[in-house]
Amino acid sequence: MTRPSLHGGDPSVLRRLNSAATLRALRECGECTLTELAGRVGLSRPTTEGVLAGLIDRGLAAESAPRPGAGLGRPARRYRFRADAGYALGIDIDAHRVSLVVADLTGDVVGGHRAGLDVQGPPGERIAAVRDAVTACLAAVAVDRASLLAVAAGTPGVVAPDGTVTSCAAVPGWEGVRLGRELGRSFSCPVLVENDANLAAVAERWRGAARDADDVVCVHAGLHTGMGAIIGGRLHRGRWGAAGEVGMLPELGLRYTTAALITGTDATPEAAEAALAAFASGGADTPGAALQGAGVDHAGRVLEAAGWGAAEAQAVVEQLAARMARGVAAMALALDPEMIVVGGPLVRAGDLLVTELRRRIAPLCLSPVRIEASELADEAVGLGAVRLALDRIDEDLFRLDRRPADA
Repeated sequence: MTRPSLHGGDPSVLRRLNSAATLRALRECGECTLTELAGRVGLSRPTTEGVLAGLIDRGLAAESAPRPGAGLGRPARRYRFRADAGYALGIDIDAHRVSLVVADLTGDVVGGHRAGLDVQGPPGERIAAVRDAVTACLAAVAVDRASLLAVAAGTPGVVAPDGTVTSCAAVPGWEGVRLGRELGRSFSCPVLVENDANLAAVAERWRGAARDADDVVCVHAGLHTGMGAIIGGRLHRGRWGAAGEVGMLPELGLRYTTAALITGTDATPEAAEAALAAFASGGADTPGAALQGAGVDHAGRVLEAAGWGAAEAQAVVEQLAARMARGVAAMALALDPEMIVVGGPLVRAGDLLVTELRRRIAPLCLSPVRIEASELADEAVGLGAVRLALDRIDEDLFRLDRRPADA
């Protein structure tokens, strides 16, 4: 491959180009000699050495320890990208729990944490519980808060570009919460907020079932089912963050997936909403106060029973797939994706639901589409949040408008 020339032009621009190109090459190769690095970037050894010195000063590169048994004579000095120069934090805020994932600058996960949330708690208490979970997570992985270079959070609902939850039926009182601003008070780095299904789609393309696909629809099946779309390898949010919210149309059968398993698949939207409200508030058929996800747990038990061969449970799952198929097919017809990935809490109990969706969606589509179960289980949203945070960090690391003193 022919690399673009970095020679000629404004010296300050060249310094920034050289720095970005060298840093990227160093991260890709893991560890290499000065000569190897210069060859990768297409620079002279003296120029590469000068760039490396600047990266070392910024804490982004370091000289590796000599390899044992390297032979006689002085071994060539080797350099590495410092993955521990900063960290990304991903947060998955669901109705009943918060999950956190911490990754270094190469995307390797160094640890995580989970904590329960009060489904009926007001937004202030929920956000305070998220902050407590962040503190516990960072302590557990021994990462200083100041080392976080970006944070991203996923949540059910429509999320505006400024991080405000503009619509949310899954979490009581969540609509209208300026989540980006509230979380931003706890960090000195950029804080991003995104819809959970969108982040699940990002994660599936990064490390899940859609690694080889550029056009993907991700179905995140939970208490309410949402969908995220990757088009041309990029997340498609729409103008106001509402892309993929076809579940708002009750006739498409997506909005009440869990309620369908609770009340019966022929339940009206009104009955489904009442069932979800009862489960969310610890109603007559459920013991205790807030349920910590009992609705999804109940649905999971139905799916497990269906997997064991229970005829009644299998009939429920088949009817549920028939309801969901219309909404998923509508999304597939609109976008003509290469792949549909089905994930979320309703898939963790087995692949019977995915099998039924394959059977029912294919006849509704005009072109072939692969339908696969998620490989990431309930980690998809947290991993997608980490990837979003890492992308934000990369924008800073490789931007070309740095001041000369920082280049």
